[in-house]
Order: sequence, then structure tokens, then C-alpha cells
Amino acid sequence: MDVNLVLRSTRVITPEGTRPASVAVSGGTIAAVLPHDAGVPAGARLEDVGDDAVLPGLVDTHVHVNDPGRTEWEGFWTATRAAAAGGITTLLDMPLNSLPPTTTVENLRVKQDVARTKAHIDVGFWGGALPGNVKDLRPLHDAGVFGFKCFLSPSGVEEFPELDQEQLATSLAEVSGFGGLMIVHAEDPHHLAAAPRRTGGAYADFLASRPRDAENTAIGNLIDQARRLDARVHVLHLSSSDALPALAAAKAEGVEITVESCPHFLTLTAEEIPDGATEFKCCPPIREASNRDALWQGLADGTIDCVVSDHSPSTADLKTPDFASAWGGISSLQLGLPAVWTEARRRGHTLEDVVRWMSTGPARLAGLDRKGAIEAGRDADFAVLDPDAVFTVDPAELQHRNRITAYAGKTLSGVVTSTWLRGERIADRGTLAEPSGRLLERNN
Repeated sequence: MDVNLVLRSTRVITPEGTRPASVAVSGGTIAAVLPHDAGVPAGARLEDVGDDAVLPGLVDTHVHVNDPGRTEWEGFWTATRAAAAGGITTLLDMPLNSLPPTTTVENLRVKQDVARTKAHIDVGFWGGALPGNVKDLRPLHDAGVFGFKCFLSPSGVEEFPELDQEQLATSLAEVSGFGGLMIVHAEDPHHLAAAPRRTGGAYADFLASRPRDAENTAIGNLIDQARRLDARVHVLHLSSSDALPALAAAKAEGVEITVESCPHFLTLTAEEIPDGATEFKCCPPIREASNRDALWQGLADGTIDCVVSDHSPSTADLKTPDFASAWGGISSLQLGLPAVWTEARRRGHTLEDVVRWMSTGPARLAGLDRKGAIEAGRDADFAVLDPDAVFTVDPAELQHRNRITAYAGKTLSGVVTSTWLRGERIADRGTLAEPSGRLLERNN
């Protein structure tokens, strides 16, 4: 292979560990991981990043781009710029809150047409499972979606209603029949309906309205359904640490279930959220510090498989000071890596752990065989990180469309100095290249 780029660092994070290395790139693919002092082939360009760490590009499988239809909330241009600035080289777009939602092949094609010229990174798509669209699931699978998202409680947008347990079973049976994946927003509607609901700005009242039992019950029911139907399922944005024992037991039993959590659940706590600060609102909610500690234990022992953003932005006017009516969603595409690294390092974890959670794990979930690791044959996607650099989050420096963030003013460790997509530098200390991302389909 004709090598055109050599990326060199004293800290390259590979599946075999962290080591000094020179990564040889040919035609957008990693050709070899060579010793640090390996000679540079004739005609190849050397990029030596010194002691900055070279990570495989991050893979974020939980992003709401909202384009088309609610593009004023986000959009493919701005979302993928923010992702590139944060070291993410691949994202999968959720089937809502765009208009139309990705629930038919026709709607998928609409989204793909919108994204095609705007994507700064590689973009794939989830399909949606709704009451009454079982007939659309196999065609969407054949058209290349990576799996199907459903809600077990109201989604917050009327065009994407939830499934009840009977509808979930019907959709799961269909998806399992062709070997697909169902990804699930698991909160039980009956527990939510029975919880106290108060208007106003008190975070404690909002937290009480989304009790742990809602998650725990929904996850228990999902485990039962997956076991009975021999279905492959994935729990989205785990917030309640109480569900970890049941999940660990299901995995040990052989139920095909995987689990994600999010940077905000791992780095923020209910105790620190001021009343009226609805930039912290998300569903399920940010819980107490003791719950956060238990989630970290679930990451450490492998019960939680990956960490992804659940980037769910909105316009500023929807973030009213009333937790009951404010839009629920946290924007963190650009900040997920430093946020997680800051807390991970404090707890004694390594960058190798972070790579496993934020690159290798999500790539494995989606079946992205060319992503998620620095080894020969993979796409030459890299995030170059100065892990010791410290910065204070300034919303004005964020690339996503509406610069509202729960991390404003926080001091974080880890600065992404450059991001590379198939051997081309797409972000360089805040300067973004023109869009060069590709649209991905399952197993392509």
C-alpha cells in the first residue's frame, strides 16, 4: 500500500495498549501501526504530535440532529462541526426530533438527502419503531438503518408515540426475526403517571417526577421480553444505578442486552443543580452523587458497555425556568470527551478505558467494523488529545447551533487539538475544514 501519511505520537492508544508509535495511513485506511522511530516512506507526510495522545475517533451513537423540520434546534452542519471539534468522527442520528421522523424508507431518504452535503463527519441513521409501523421495519433494515429506537413512555413529540408492552413485543418479534437491534428509552409510563408532578423551578420536584422505579420497572420488563423473544436489545441513557444488578444478571444469563450511559449522568449530580437551571433537564434525569458513583462502578465492571452523548438540543426559548414545561435535553457533543476524561482520571481510570467506552464500545454496538480502534484495516479516524491541558467551558466557543450547555463555566481536563477523518485533518484547534463526511449504512 502507498502510505501518504504517518501520524506519530509517544502515546498511541491501540487495542494492545498505549505505546509510542507511528501510524501509517494509505488511502484513508490505517495500513500499519509501526514503532515510534520507524522510517517515513518516500512521498508520505509526517505529522508528529509529540506527547499528545492519539485516540481512535470517537463514535457517538446517540445524537438528535433534528434536521430537517426542527433545524433551528440543531442541524447536520452545526452538529457535525461540534462533533468534529470534540474528537467525534462518526455519529448515528436518532429518528426524532426531525420532521419527518425516520420511520419509513421514504423519510430516511429525506434525511439522507439533507445530510449529504452538510456532514463534517461520517453519519449513519437509526430507524424508529412506532405503533402501527411494523410493516416498515424490515424495509428500513434493508435500506441500511443501524437498528430501531422506541419509547416506552411519551417521547415529548406527538409524531413519535410510545409503544405499550404488547406493541413492543410485536415490534421486537419482527426485528428479532431479521437479526436487528432495538434500542429503548426505558421509563415505565405507569410509574411516571403516579409520580408527583409540580410546576416551577425546583429541581427536587422535577427529580421526584422521574423516579428510579420508572427506569427499573421498564428495564425489568425489557429484559423479560428480550429473553422470551430471543431479541437483541439496548438500553439507552441509563440513569438509575438501581437497575445495574438486574442488567448484570441478564447479561450473565445470556440475554442479548447492552447498556449505555451519558457524560451528564457520570459527571453531574442533582445536588449541584440550581433551581430554575433547566439547561440541566433531561429525561431520565441527573440523579444524586451516590447514584453517579454506582454508575461508575457499572462502567468499571462492564455492565455498562458505552458512553454516548444523547445530544438533544433546543432553542433557548424552550428552556424555560419551569422544569415541568422546559424542553428536556442536554447538549454535549463537543464536550463529552473532556467531561468524561476529567471525571475518569479523578477516579483512577485511563484513556484506554475512555476509548473503550466512547469509541470501541459504540462502534461494536452499531456493527461499525471499520471504526473504534487504531489497527490495520480500520478507517484512519483519530482524535488527538492533550490530556493534561485544562480549560474553562465558554458557551461562545461551542459549535452547536444553540449554545446552551450544562457545562458552562466548568473547568475540564483534556483539549482536543485535532481530529482526523480517513487520514484528513478536519479540525485543528477550533478551525474546521469543509464537510467531508460520508453517509453510512449498516454493514457498508
